[in-house]
Amino acid sequence: MHEHAERLAGSLVTADLELEREFEARLVDSSRLAFRVAFSVLRQREDAEDVAQEAFAKAYRSFNQLRDRTRFRAWLVRMTWRMALDRQRANRRRMVREFSVVDGRTDDVVEGGQARLDATDVVAARERAEHLWSAIEALPEKLRLVVVLAGIEGHDMREVSGLLDVPEGTVKSRLFLARKQLKERLSWMVTSTKS
Repeated sequence: MHEHAERLAGSLVTADLELEREFEARLVDSSRLAFRVAFSVLRQREDAEDVAQEAFAKAYRSFNQLRDRTRFRAWLVRMTWRMALDRQRANRRRMVREFSVVDGRTDDVVEGGQARLDATDVVAARERAEHLWSAIEALPEKLRLVVVLAGIEGHDMREVSGLLDVPEGTVKSRLFLARKQLKERLSWMVTSTKS
């Protein structure tokens, strides 16, 4: 009886080691991409690193439940994307609370302590970026993910197709629809900058 228990424990330890090695190998292959996805949403290195680390930890805890491990990369990308969006929402809520205390003005903040060259240009650029990201965030998740991976991260259609595990034609179609919706949502910006 005791010998049987030892053999069973030994096989469990071996299985755990193999699972851990497989996870590490897949993570090495995908970790940079997970960081880039988080960074494309958050646009701050520290936050992106934190989210990527949280995604790695969550992936590690759930790895044994993943049915098709060949899709690990796409799974990790989707998980990181969702976690980055959650962090972004939390950051926005925090900033609203903090800046509402300080007279409600955010344009007096200068990143890195550098002198402001032209305050109106900085504010206008910040507003344009906020409108763009708001429009991207308003897209359905399937379209939003394709925009970030192909349009912002610069992956080609084949890579995005592999990451999301959808046909290349679907990626092209989603990117076309996303660009069309962004154009419609942001058309007012083009007319206002020409005025």
